[in-house]
Amino acid sequence: QVRLVESGGNSVESGGSLRLSCEVSDYTFRHYCLGWLRQVQGKGREGVADIDRDGYTSYADSVKGRFTISQDKAKNALYLEMNSLKPEDTAMYYCAAARTPVGFVCPVDRVYDYWGQGTQVTVSS
Repeated sequence: QVRLVESGGNSVESGGSLRLSCEVSDYTFRHYCLGWLRQVQGKGREGVADIDRDGYTSYADSVKGRFTISQDKAKNALYLEMNSLKPEDTAMYYCAAARTPVGFVCPVDRVYDYWGQGTQVTVSS
């Protein structure tokens, strides 16, 4: 069963930091590749960061050098460390899962099938 529950969103000033967390079930870790998406009200969801089963990461150009995605399978958790936040980072952030058979490499251009309820990040100037 897929389980994705985000937390950690808040309101911060420009230049501040936040750490988002996502509870991920064992089943989800085994059968899905993970990442973070975000959505500004009135716009579509956009990819923020992806992580492979072996820990390889990739980022959207807009967050490279500022955001870090990580996972801790022992704690059933996915994280997004966000530093040097900008007002344009304001969005609802979603933990997301792309179904990928066990033993397969996570696709580069993965399509996310599931996401959680989201956690709001608001950055003021």
